[in-house]
Amino acid sequence: MSAKVYLAVDLGASSGRVLAGLFDGQRLALEEVHRFDNGPVLAADTMHWDLLDLWRHVQDGLRAAASRYGRRIVSVGVDTWGVDFGLLGRHDQLLGNPVHYRDRRTAGILPRAFERVPREEIFAATGLQFMEFNTLYQLWAMRRADSPLLEAARQFLMIPDLFHWLLTGQKGVERTNASTTQFFDPRTGQWATQLLERFEIPTQMLGPILEPGTRLGRLRESVEQQTGLSGVEVVLPGTHDTASAVLAVPSQSVPGDRPDWSYISSGTWSLMGVEVPRPVINQRCSGLNFTNEGGVGGTTRLLKNIAGLWLLQECRRIWQQQGRTYGWDELVERAATAPPLVSLINPDDPSFVAPDDMPAAIAGFCQRTGQPVPADDGAMARCVLESLALRYRVVGDWLGELVGGPSRTLHIVGGGARNGLLCQMAADACGCPVVAGPVEATELGNLLMQALSWGDVATIAEGRELIGRSFDVQTCEPVHTQLWDDAFARFENVENVV
Repeated sequence: MSAKVYLAVDLGASSGRVLAGLFDGQRLALEEVHRFDNGPVLAADTMHWDLLDLWRHVQDGLRAAASRYGRRIVSVGVDTWGVDFGLLGRHDQLLGNPVHYRDRRTAGILPRAFERVPREEIFAATGLQFMEFNTLYQLWAMRRADSPLLEAARQFLMIPDLFHWLLTGQKGVERTNASTTQFFDPRTGQWATQLLERFEIPTQMLGPILEPGTRLGRLRESVEQQTGLSGVEVVLPGTHDTASAVLAVPSQSVPGDRPDWSYISSGTWSLMGVEVPRPVINQRCSGLNFTNEGGVGGTTRLLKNIAGLWLLQECRRIWQQQGRTYGWDELVERAATAPPLVSLINPDDPSFVAPDDMPAAIAGFCQRTGQPVPADDGAMARCVLESLALRYRVVGDWLGELVGGPSRTLHIVGGGARNGLLCQMAADACGCPVVAGPVEATELGNLLMQALSWGDVATIAEGRELIGRSFDVQTCEPVHTQLWDDAFARFENVENVV
């Protein structure tokens, strides 16, 4: 039999892809169909996403898929990052290009927000970590600026919901992405409308919340004509990319109150957490700034954002400007040969959020904390990777405290799973096995949710077993634990940010 084909549209902050999942009943294979760039566009001092250009690329990818796979294609789903959104007006007009979460309109907004609604009350209502670009504060910034777009809005849609609307004409907000807004109640699964009203944000624009696996129906006729796809339905994945990535973790353990595995979705950010059956909303969780985000199958992703490989990406960018260009493999090789555990930084220190010169910011942190400045680029790269691994240990310890016990295994998925040096460092620092892979976890989780919706895969556990036998993973066992225990004592002296 010919393999069934599901299509995943995966949009990230710097690039997008259309991928095909070919399922023959036993294994799932992944093929890239179309890749394109994404990124912010600064216009009139506001940082936007170029939604229409992205839509053009999505259609290009679907057209290429139709040409390659034809009638074997059964469905398509879109996943993206969280928090950002678009607004529709009367008669479904798109009210401008969505604003990028790194736009300055929410800079410094949290203390003002807490004057209106205390921090503790916001967390009690939503269970979400506090980041100034959360959707709640983006909308409040629009309200404070008396935005005419907010007044004209008839429908609020998150970024993946905008694409599902463009594909089908159907409107709703998928739950895993709704949970990133900070006006979603994870206990009731509904919008926290009373919280929005206290910020004087209109709530009539909020549509229904939809579950992963919901079938929205067939493509619009115009999309069929533009792409050549016929008879294809749109199925909601976990539209938040981390929700899809966690679905693809190849673990056979069933989520419980004391989960025995944790995960890191590793890329620009490192999103570290556990999968639990219900949200954890208490004073300690709030104080540690953990978040309760929606997972597939009605689960909760209790996690924390860690700065991730952003620091190394920014170092590489500055070095390239200075005439030193490194491929990723070469940079990791240089880090591997540098002396171990010389200088340590807290990756989540505010000085690393958006510096003009990341290597200079790292050097300044080392000087302020009485440590040697990394001697060369390889030493600086090693400093970043080792510090990330030690930060994983800190966050892992906090997770154990919140759920009543430590994890026995750490799964690293996403692009960071390619970095064998970082994965081994994480095993050594955390003192537990690290299972690295699959790299394409987000896309695989998107495809797997479609297979689950069609009944081609019966359960999430069966789907994770399918991922495990279809794609290679590598296991790193802890080796130099005493050396890393000694380094951890030093790290705690510089690690002062919750």
